[in-house]
Amino acid sequence: MTPAPGLPDLSGTIACVTGASGAIGHGIALRFAEAGAAVAVHHRRPGAADDVVAAIEAAGGRARAFAAELTDDHACHALLDAVAGWGGRLDALVNNAGVQPVEALDGLTAQRWRAMLDATLTSAFSCTQAAARLMGAGGSVTHIASIEARQPAPGHVHYSAAKAALVMHARGAALEYGPRGIRVNTVSPGLISRAGLDRDWPEGVERWHRAAPLGRLGTPADIGNACVFLASPLASWITGHDLVVDGGVTARPTW
Repeated sequence: MTPAPGLPDLSGTIACVTGASGAIGHGIALRFAEAGAAVAVHHRRPGAADDVVAAIEAAGGRARAFAAELTDDHACHALLDAVAGWGGRLDALVNNAGVQPVEALDGLTAQRWRAMLDATLTSAFSCTQAAARLMGAGGSVTHIASIEARQPAPGHVHYSAAKAALVMHARGAALEYGPRGIRVNTVSPGLISRAGLDRDWPEGVERWHRAAPLGRLGTPADIGNACVFLASPLASWITGHDLVVDGGVTARPTW
């Protein structure tokens, strides 16, 4: 499909977005398609990504759903092999899959701590390793981290720790994969809108609106724009970087 106005031209490239059945992953996948990329849409539950694929194809793009349990290292490698087999190559990977439970530190068990790390951090490690093997002499990997990697919230100790580790993993991977032309970065979103958020957390949404210099919540497309930019030639000299996309909230003093 012809790239949408304002987006870099990724025509002829193959991108894989993990966790693409969720709101942010859906937005990222759509933006890659709108930039002209063919998109491998990863999901965990059968049928969960059908609407994403349908939306891309309805707009004239190319997409295919791929199921995998990313807490399994072998499944991660099999997923990226299948994507490269479908597309004939692999140019960009966005490690978006993860979970976001809220649980106080006092009640957090080691089992649930490990489950967070496996779903969010270890899955990105395995998928990045698999993608780098397939990319050969160049490509882009982007982890979806969070502003909570730097500013944790109550009940999110395990989440914040996993996201902070993602930022450092990207920096280390950028160091090791750079000589091969593979760039690795993170995108750290702030609060992203979703259906029902105003109803479920009205006080949090109100606080965000007051704190954000740009005066609004983010959208999945905002995160997709950042990922498309980092995967494009416009970012060819950017690696090991954490791109914060939060409407300016973290620029506000906390004292």
